[in-house]
Amino acid sequence: MTDFNALGLAEPLLRALADEGYTTPTPIQAQAIPLVLQGRDLLGIAQTGTGKTAAFALPLLHHLAARRAQAPRGGCRALILSPTRELASQIHDNIRAYGRHLGLSSTVVFGGVGARPQIQALARGVDILVATPGRLLDHVQAGVARLQTVEVLVLDEADQMLDRGFWPAIRKLTGMMSKNRQTLFFSATMPTEIAKIANELLQDPAKVSVTPVASTAERVEQRLIHIDASRKRLLLAEMLRDPAIGRALVFARTKHGADRVAKHLVAEGINAHAIHGDRSQGQRERALAEFRNGRAPILVATDIASRGIDVDGVTHVFQFDLPDTPEAYVHRIGRTARAGASGEAVAFCAPDELAKLKAVEKLIAMRIPAEDRRSEAARAEAATAAPKPQPPRGGRGGRPQGAGRPQGQGRPQGAGRGGMPPRAGMPERKDRSWRNADFRDGGR
Repeated sequence: MTDFNALGLAEPLLRALADEGYTTPTPIQAQAIPLVLQGRDLLGIAQTGTGKTAAFALPLLHHLAARRAQAPRGGCRALILSPTRELASQIHDNIRAYGRHLGLSSTVVFGGVGARPQIQALARGVDILVATPGRLLDHVQAGVARLQTVEVLVLDEADQMLDRGFWPAIRKLTGMMSKNRQTLFFSATMPTEIAKIANELLQDPAKVSVTPVASTAERVEQRLIHIDASRKRLLLAEMLRDPAIGRALVFARTKHGADRVAKHLVAEGINAHAIHGDRSQGQRERALAEFRNGRAPILVATDIASRGIDVDGVTHVFQFDLPDTPEAYVHRIGRTARAGASGEAVAFCAPDELAKLKAVEKLIAMRIPAEDRRSEAARAEAATAAPKPQPPRGGRGGRPQGAGRPQGQGRPQGAGRGGMPPRAGMPERKDRSWRNADFRDGGR
């Protein structure tokens, strides 16, 4: 596929793409858009930064424009669910940009902000609603929003939507929709167990996967540093002072951990912000704005908050904590090396994270180049804890394997140990059936 003109999209959409400077579809767009235009349910898997949003937004806009209808009061014709406020806002911005020549209405709904403007927009009705599941469910239960008129449902970052606890809310929401809707799942990763859940919502879906679930971005140089947990923050601050680092994302496992890391960096004279679910919407927007304009080029984020951070020029990704699921490692790396650029991903590994590291390397099928920055005490402790090599197994008393008495010099037949005759009532030594029976009966 050489350009968007060959995909069969409406002329106003092609004009909007030209306005944005887009001429050639990405692989996920080239494969997914024709299938969605046919009305198929779709499970689309591609790394982050490969254009998943346009892959569902463009055919969705085409569908709504081709079948003009009055936006239902209190409802919507198309619903896009997103796991985070940032991603919901980004998707809505893209919808408005791609649909600028179509005259379709849209709004975005998420928590952390006042509900009144959302209630007013929903009361009028919209063609396209972008929402986070929790806030939308609140509006539905309050009688503000109705979902019976949804023609197309999109779940973006579906693995995170289902894996991080949104499934009960999604199940309630989808139960209110028409069974005849078209449903699209797009995600950077799709572990097998999540795919099973997703299939409950998809009817005979077409499947598009432009990269394997376990693949990492080709242009990312990966590094691993073994380091004591107590020395991670000092090492991070040291590395972030490198002038080669332009804009960096730092991933922490918990919200409190992200706050601690950001505060330490600020204390070290490094402009940084933390972004996570406990931050207010104003704090999150300020952190993203200063990350984009370079005033605070270091952003410390949790995995769920990072969804939707679509910022060009991220040169480095630091995994301060290794993730609980190996798939998240792949997604984190995808934050850099976007749009054909290159990037570097550095992971810190404390001694208690070795099992997570093993799971990551098994998933991506490669050994990450590593260096050891642990203290001497930690190295000594690791060496002490390492399993000792076992000596080659031999015969009794350390006799080399295969060695024994010279041929013809065994015990006399019927003799016990030391050549003594067996005890009365006991079978001959070579007959061990009595012992085997004893073990089988649990009589150790």
